[in-house]
Amino acid sequence: MTWKTKTVFEKEGHHLQAIFQIGKAGLTDEIIKQLDDALEKRELVKISLLQNTDEVPEDVAAEISTELDAVVVQQIGKTIIFFRESSQEKNQRLSEQVNKI
Repeated sequence: MTWKTKTVFEKEGHHLQAIFQIGKAGLTDEIIKQLDDALEKRELVKISLLQNTDEVPEDVAAEISTELDAVVVQQIGKTIIFFRESSQEKNQRLSEQVNKI
């Protein structure tokens, strides 16, 4: 990922609401499955770790990026933004935007 594409994704991700919150139960298989579906439909997903979780943000980012073949766009504190290009052409809004750069 080039710095230009990362900048585009950071800008887009800044205004997103975190659609997943990881709490006391930690990073479960169900959350990973739902994240996979969300990345397929949205390409850019923001998650946050709640204060009551024992998970370490860097570990969560690494595990999700490895399991879902996603790129960590940005991590600030307990908020992480991921990107993965959608396999469905109709959902490739951000991928098309980056290809124009």
